[in-house]
Amino acid sequence: MNSIMKYRGYWAEIKYSDEDECFCGKVEGLKNDLISFEGETVKELKKDFKDAINSYLQTCKELGKEPEKQCKGSLNVRLGTELHTKAKMKSIEKKISINELIKEAVVAYLKTN
Repeated sequence: MNSIMKYRGYWAEIKYSDEDECFCGKVEGLKNDLISFEGETVKELKKDFKDAINSYLQTCKELGKEPEKQCKGSLNVRLGTELHTKAKMKSIEKKISINELIKEAVVAYLKTN
């Protein structure tokens, strides 16, 4: 069973550990910080997730530290030479940047899936 849980702008993939007989999760995409949680029931899991996020945000506040964001709005994409060339040619044809072309492609993909 895999699912995504969201709270206060953070999300985590939920997994079930057959070995530990519990649900567990970890907030993905944080470079320097770790937020993990678990519970034997869905109710316990949700509570521990919320407690972990609230504790993280409170700790950041106390330390005067900006909480990490999971997605910063930029990423590196490795396309391979042939696909990169085709994308660049198409972006020139459309008179837009390659970044804008890739953004449009992702938006279109997400709308259809």
